[in-house]
Amino acid sequence: MPPDNPESVVAAPELQAWREKLGYVFCDEALLRLALTHPSVAHEASGPVPHNQRLEFLGDSVLGLVLSRELYQKFPKLSEGPLTKARAQMVNQRSLAAAARRLGLGEHLIMSRGEEANGGRHRASTLADAFEALLGAIFLDGGFEAARAFVLRSFRDAFGELSVIPSLENPKGELQEILQARCAAAPQYEMTSVSGPDHDRLFECAVYHAGAELGRGQGKSKKTAESQAALAALQQLAEPRKNKEG
Repeated sequence: MPPDNPESVVAAPELQAWREKLGYVFCDEALLRLALTHPSVAHEASGPVPHNQRLEFLGDSVLGLVLSRELYQKFPKLSEGPLTKARAQMVNQRSLAAAARRLGLGEHLIMSRGEEANGGRHRASTLADAFEALLGAIFLDGGFEAARAFVLRSFRDAFGELSVIPSLENPKGELQEILQARCAAAPQYEMTSVSGPDHDRLFECAVYHAGAELGRGQGKSKKTAESQAALAALQQLAEPRKNKEG
């Protein structure tokens, strides 16, 4: 039988040191507690207990908006397709769970004994959901700019403050899609050098379009060198045009 008092399921965590790591001070402490409350507490309580699923719903939308705006502003030359794929890579469960682990979020979740015994405190899905719930709480407590600052701070180490586009699964395909939207000609790849001994070759490749070189890349195989050249070209296309006009 679940306990009558949900507070007996799990004690309130000691949060003071963690608040400093969080980098945000809540005006409404109840929002923070709600963000940390796992649905399992409600499942084992005799009466209704608020939990973080509604905040998770809100945080998911806030996260998408923050990252969409950052990608849109920082990569003005990229089309919808590459932007959508880059955002999807950033907000997948693995990325969100990693962000939650960097914050030590799992240690402070309020959950039932059964959920904790089953490893819920370390489960990727639980951590990802809690990160979104925490973001939703920050948005309600401090507004969009506070939420934006929290997101960019959380993703800074992984994505270099979004100064370069997140790694794409198929950079050659992305580059071809962008270039062929402008003209029918496909990008051309040319091996410019091969160095090193037979067992440890280093290939360098350049990619061209309409007679102009767009980027170069290196790798231990021709395929890797071509992919790196395509990534360099994508970065070049994303840079403000003023760099070419100076």
